[in-house]
Amino acid sequence: MKSTLKMLLGATAVVLASAIAAHAETVLKWAHVYETSEPFHTESVWAAEEIGKRTEGRYKIDVFPASQLGKEADLNQGLKLGTVDIIISGSSFAAREHKPVGVTYFPYIFRDPSHLIAYTKSDIFKKLAAGYEEASGNHITAVSYYGTRHTTSNKPVEKCADMQGLKIRVPDVPAYLAMPRACGANTTPIAFAEVYLALQNGTVEAQENPLTTIEAKKFYEVQKHIILTGHIVDHLNTLISKTLWSSLSDADKAIFTEVMQQAAERTTKTIEEREKALVASFKDKGLTVTEVDKADFEKNVVEKVTFEEFGYDKQDWEAIRALK
Repeated sequence: MKSTLKMLLGATAVVLASAIAAHAETVLKWAHVYETSEPFHTESVWAAEEIGKRTEGRYKIDVFPASQLGKEADLNQGLKLGTVDIIISGSSFAAREHKPVGVTYFPYIFRDPSHLIAYTKSDIFKKLAAGYEEASGNHITAVSYYGTRHTTSNKPVEKCADMQGLKIRVPDVPAYLAMPRACGANTTPIAFAEVYLALQNGTVEAQENPLTTIEAKKFYEVQKHIILTGHIVDHLNTLISKTLWSSLSDADKAIFTEVMQQAAERTTKTIEEREKALVASFKDKGLTVTEVDKADFEKNVVEKVTFEEFGYDKQDWEAIRALK
């Protein structure tokens, strides 16, 4: 009898332990719009696994790449609705909740990637990130360099005026419109996943993205010219939903933040290394790569575009420009 009772109690304990363990594992969704070959995905997978290890399996994070859970606008909405817990997305989308944070997309605000990274450690970044969190509830844990945005086209462009009448695809966010419109281009917002087809069938004749994205999305297959406008030194935020962030203990918040920042640093390093080699690679593919007078483009933007029309604060722009 005693032996049987011990066996039953032991079996019950095992079942209860298993149930508690299963209950303790929280499954989270991490989504983005980038290809599986890009560091935004590979480092997200690394971070997801690393968080699992550092929290002793209390969190299991599944990563969904390449718009599997929706376009970028959908993913930002998903943070509100609770259909996704973590996303990678640009401040241009965050600006829909808090307009001032979008100033980081104003053309030529950053000199180079190191200037961008300096911004992420500055007081002005803390101010803008806090404003976004207050407006949306979502928390920015990390920022990675996305790449410097350049233009591709099926017609040659050497100066701002050459873009007059050019049908160019831009994301459906205000800041991206500034440079093309200052140069007289006809801007067309097309979802990221649909850009290749739009270029191929002639719906648009140009687009703008970092060299790494031009490579990953194979835009070079349907474009003849790469124009090094360098108009935006772009970045992506790693965002945690209000629901998830508020549910984390201080210890877990520290783990999520540290791991995500490490992933962002690794991503930044990879992107910078890839960009250095891509100009030569595109030339080898037979594309025409054109250096432009950036001062000409910047002059047109400053003269023809105002901060107020986008809801930006010129003082924020000045503070960022002054960073060393």
